[in-house]
Amino acid sequence: MNFLLSIAVAALFGVSTYLLLSRSLIRLLLGVVTLGNATNLLIFTAGRIISSNPPLVPPGEKVPLDTIANSLPQALILTAIVISFALFAYVLVLSYRAYQELGTDNADEIRLSESPVEPSMREGRP
Repeated sequence: MNFLLSIAVAALFGVSTYLLLSRSLIRLLLGVVTLGNATNLLIFTAGRIISSNPPLVPPGEKVPLDTIANSLPQALILTAIVISFALFAYVLVLSYRAYQELGTDNADEIRLSESPVEPSMREGRP
């Protein structure tokens, strides 16, 4: 099971890398979302997928009786979901604003719409 999930994580990271390197801003957005999902699945896979008992200590005992589930990967996945959603929202607003101003979602055309840099500005002089 872990082997199949590792292959799925590698495929998601590969797809997200391909989408992030694209010229279209829409594909960039999809790459950000796919990268977030790949990260969540990676953390989930690293947390060992086994059926265990909940991490509860019975009354009067100092330690749990059996093997318990690790709750740390679940907390990390929740944090990663929030971070990836915030990153997606930021990139969405940024790309929408760029599309409003420039009328295109092609990264090459956006780059060409910038003003040229003067030689004195490259050297750090005003």
